[in-house]
Amino acid sequence: MIHILGQIIIGLFIGIIAKFLLPGYDGGGLILTALLGMAGAWVGAWLGQQLGWYKSGQAASFLMSIAGAMVLLLVFRLV
Repeated sequence: MIHILGQIIIGLFIGIIAKFLLPGYDGGGLILTALLGMAGAWVGAWLGQQLGWYKSGQAASFLMSIAGAMVLLLVFRLV
């Protein structure tokens, strides 16, 4: 239970950073921000690890999580 709560909080934090770095209207609220942040974190971290850029737990994982959330936010805005 605490692991899921931690993922929600970190996902929200990453989603807020992604929205801050990509200003503009996207119509999403707090829940959508958290979902985009969690999904972006998962996709970005997984992609970076699969490409061999870093290992789990390194600082680059956090940066790729933000980049993944930004990509998902751009896709959301286009849809």
